[in-house]
Amino acid sequence: MVHHSGSIQSFKQQKGMHTSISEILKEKTLKPSRRSLPCLAQSQTHPINLSHFLSVPLSPEPKPEVQGLSQSISTSCSLLPPAEDGKDQYTEESEATTCETRVDESLLQQKPVTRAKLEARTDSIQGKPPADTSGLYFRDGKKRIDYILVYKKSSPQVEKRCTFEKNLRAEGLMLEKEPSLTNNDIMFVKIHAPWDTLCKYAEQMNIRMPFRKKCYFTDWKSKTLGSRFHLKCRQIKSWLPRNPMKLDKEALPDLEETDCYTAPFSRARMHHFTINNRETFFSNSTRSRIVHHVLQRTKYEDGKSKMGINRLLGNNTYEAAFPPHEGGYKSRHPIKTHGAQNHRHLLYERWARWGIWYKYQPLDLIRRYFGEKIGLYFAWLGWYTGMLIPAALVGVFVFLYGLFTMDSSQVSREICEANTTIMCPMCEETCDPWNLSDSCVYAKVTHLFDNGGTVFFAIFMAIWATVFLEFWKRRRAELTYDWDLIDWEEEEEELRPQFEAKYSRVERVNPISGKPEPFQPFSDKLSRLMVSVSGIFFMISLVLTAVFAVVVFRLIAMEKFASFNLQFVKKNWQFATSGTGVCINFMIIMSLNVVYEKVSYLLTNLEHPRTESEWENSFALKMFLFQFVNLNSSTFYIAFFLGRFAGRPGKYNKLFNRWRLEECHPSGCLIDLCLQMGVIMFFKQIWNNFMELGYPLLQNWWSRRKIKKGGAGGQNVENKSQLPQWDKDWNLQPMNAHGLVDEYLEMVLQFGFTTIFVAAFPLAPLLALLNNIIEIRLDAYKFVTQWRRPMPARATDIGIWHGILEGIGVLAVITNAFVIAITSDYIPRFVYAFKYGPCADTGNHHEDECLRGYVNSSLSVFDMGALHNLTQSRYCSYRDYRAPPWSSVPYEFTLQFWHVLAARLAFIIVFEHLVFGIKSFIAYLIPDMPKDLCDRMRREKYLMQEMTYEAELEHLQKERKKNGRRYHHEWP
Repeated sequence: MVHHSGSIQSFKQQKGMHTSISEILKEKTLKPSRRSLPCLAQSQTHPINLSHFLSVPLSPEPKPEVQGLSQSISTSCSLLPPAEDGKDQYTEESEATTCETRVDESLLQQKPVTRAKLEARTDSIQGKPPADTSGLYFRDGKKRIDYILVYKKSSPQVEKRCTFEKNLRAEGLMLEKEPSLTNNDIMFVKIHAPWDTLCKYAEQMNIRMPFRKKCYFTDWKSKTLGSRFHLKCRQIKSWLPRNPMKLDKEALPDLEETDCYTAPFSRARMHHFTINNRETFFSNSTRSRIVHHVLQRTKYEDGKSKMGINRLLGNNTYEAAFPPHEGGYKSRHPIKTHGAQNHRHLLYERWARWGIWYKYQPLDLIRRYFGEKIGLYFAWLGWYTGMLIPAALVGVFVFLYGLFTMDSSQVSREICEANTTIMCPMCEETCDPWNLSDSCVYAKVTHLFDNGGTVFFAIFMAIWATVFLEFWKRRRAELTYDWDLIDWEEEEEELRPQFEAKYSRVERVNPISGKPEPFQPFSDKLSRLMVSVSGIFFMISLVLTAVFAVVVFRLIAMEKFASFNLQFVKKNWQFATSGTGVCINFMIIMSLNVVYEKVSYLLTNLEHPRTESEWENSFALKMFLFQFVNLNSSTFYIAFFLGRFAGRPGKYNKLFNRWRLEECHPSGCLIDLCLQMGVIMFFKQIWNNFMELGYPLLQNWWSRRKIKKGGAGGQNVENKSQLPQWDKDWNLQPMNAHGLVDEYLEMVLQFGFTTIFVAAFPLAPLLALLNNIIEIRLDAYKFVTQWRRPMPARATDIGIWHGILEGIGVLAVITNAFVIAITSDYIPRFVYAFKYGPCADTGNHHEDECLRGYVNSSLSVFDMGALHNLTQSRYCSYRDYRAPPWSSVPYEFTLQFWHVLAARLAFIIVFEHLVFGIKSFIAYLIPDMPKDLCDRMRREKYLMQEMTYEAELEHLQKERKKNGRRYHHEWP
């Protein structure tokens, strides 16, 4: 019984036992509280074609006495499907005989078995004709399939499988076997959880279910305060056109707001809950989660750790275990006129189709079908995509500003008009001096990304990253409230089989469960961690080696293109060098990613994490580190090292005393960084989308082709619709072995590209936005049509990825400060305009006027005659701040160089402190949880106590009236 507060006692004293709590709340007109778990039994909005499944009687099944427990157990492993030939029949019978002779009866969990279960087993043995052909029910057409196990008849693990299946039946589950129609060696085990079993484990797992009483609403302040204002706002809003991005409630009837409060399920208080139909009280995902809970805790051998479906999958006792899809995802009839056949069909029509790419996602339906963990991923992806819209718009405006001012830019105009400025040769042997005006196009393209809006956009994106993360915290809080995850605590995870096998000899008492379990000594854990860290640093050094190889290639390509025979290539050697270098670098990146995944898997297994969540977090961190360094190492080189150590004419720094280090263009190195980011981001997104959807499509096409030809030894099935649902799901691809790691990793790396070097590439948010619009539908199509249905798992947040995103946000501020100060020419132009330009002593600060003569100021002069021992001096220019050869200290740094250097360092310090201050202030202003949500949560707890009291009171009153007892105005 729920403990009642003092407010309930005063309520009883004032109102008496006859008073309903609803009378107290009549004074306040309350706004509905948005809860995500609907009262399914109260809602009349189920898919139309599923209505004939909802005719199950409410009275409990009779439970006659057990006629023979030993007989049921001895025959439980010999459930024979109707064999098509003598071979299959013989295989199953021999397996059952072997199992009966080997299994130790002491391993079985002795549970009472009802006559109904024995009759169901007899029916399955006799092979009665199926009443349902959709593949969603047992042969009797009444028992819904909640889980599917798949094994091979040729598997030698017969004893473990039979013991496991007998113990599943002892736990209350019902099993039925079916042979595959596409492969004679495959056998399916269909699992159904009866009502009593669902109730028992729902109570053990503290699953929250819809409360019986009507919904009480919490947000009443908006009604009592300013009601006329809200009425006017609603009237104005009704005149506006409907938001086309919102989902049509008529098209998604299951998302209607028929929500009610939920409470942990209890068999003792079953009368508190709304149970109008037992078949729909527990949703399909909840039923599958309960069955998975049983599968994880059922023994197959004698021993402390000899339990769980994961271990049986690891030793090949079973080939697969998955909940079935709810039928096909396509229909011959339109959904608007005939309704949805099932939730999978509804998800396909209202989420996975390309025609609704602009619509919001039905997150409640996604969560109901795939579970909270996958629902949170798509909620985060949708939130991230929506937040990219303002970033993309500002980036496009910055790009357009550079485009419109490209021809009027003073720097570009001076470079294009510098016909008499002779630049020093790019190589010392075969290259000739070249005119600065030859790089006119290069200078104009540079201005597209290196202009006055660059600093503003860098500050904007740093603030944007903070706002995105802070508002995501609020959005996550709302989702956890709507999805009943506020009070949910993650269950104590079972140990990984590899961990138990390695450390089974050393045990200690678990501080949570109080049971002895294998223990990893600290010295062993530390040594393994050190080896893993060493492996990480070794792989990072491999990345740096690959970057060094790309640098060498760029140096060789620079000389070849600068002395090329074709005039077009020779004139645009900068683009040719950067373009080929980026393409080679991209191929190396994608090749190393395959290696990094295997190395991450090896190093994570070497650490022997204790649980699956620890393994997933460790693997995700390694994958992120490897791929982040792999993607961004060459970008960091171009941003901060390219052209910084090239030297000067006559004293160039050379690699291996052979190749001269690469120089920046007179207009700056930012265009090289922009080209690097644009090419890698564009091609990587195309490759990822192909691997996410194209590869599963090819695999499923090949499976369908084999089915049609009967290549696996099964029947020749011409039409896939003839297959039962379990056969269709078996021929789909399983979900990625790493879960959602790959999905999150792709988006987090994209977030890094969008924020870290965004000052050099303002179109990065636009590319990310376009990719994510496609990514959402690709992932939706993949989950609904190409993958088996994953086990619906629960989660309250996105895990380790939130901390990684915050780290990227901090790194983005630092890198953008260095990009603006060091890579771009913003600071040199700023110093020239206010110190050395024509506006230095005047009050006029017009950009074009103040930058007149900037190009000549940024170039130094070299005497080529002294280098080649010529009697006649021949001068050329190069990009640097050095004294001319005729000065008293030739080729030494000028005062302007030190002014620029000091300005760059000062800008980095001011920019970082300013942006970090703004980020911290914004994070302080935005609370992690909305205030109205906190008020709703507190009021809901109060109302739940009141509602529990009222429901218990009504139940006791009915019981007394039923028993004929006298009614008293007191608490019984």
